[in-house]
Amino acid sequence: MEAKKNLLTYEGLKQLEDELQNLKVVKRKEVAEKLKEARAQGDLSENAEYDAAKDEQRDIEARIEEIELILKNAEVVLDEDTDKDSVGIGCSVKVLDVEYDEELDYKIVGSTEANSLKGKISNESPLGQALKGAKVGDTVTVETEMGELQYKILEVTRPNA
Repeated sequence: MEAKKNLLTYEGLKQLEDELQNLKVVKRKEVAEKLKEARAQGDLSENAEYDAAKDEQRDIEARIEEIELILKNAEVVLDEDTDKDSVGIGCSVKVLDVEYDEELDYKIVGSTEANSLKGKISNESPLGQALKGAKVGDTVTVETEMGELQYKILEVTRPNA
């Protein structure tokens, strides 16, 4: 079975590559130094610093493996591959929540980059799916557990526009 493609913006790809580089070059060296210092203290069976450093090392290696897997199956969405007038991955969109008369700003990204606290929503989320392909002036309806929500698209911007 083929692994699922991880859709990424160029910005998201760069962030993952930078994080991977930092983990491999800087963090691994820091943890190795912590382990060396903890070993120098003698008895490892009751050495909290050694245990903490081993836990940190395990976390770093797990994140390196996770990022490498994401990058192995990454597909970068190029701006020239998308319709300039409609909502797609990599674009920012300003919408009006019709019910609450509130303007909201989102950036549509692949699921790996999604972070709702930073206004980055996945193209696979209910709102991301509803917005995909919509144009300025369109009103989209999103099915949620609390019922239907409507959003009017006010503005669509591309990163290199």
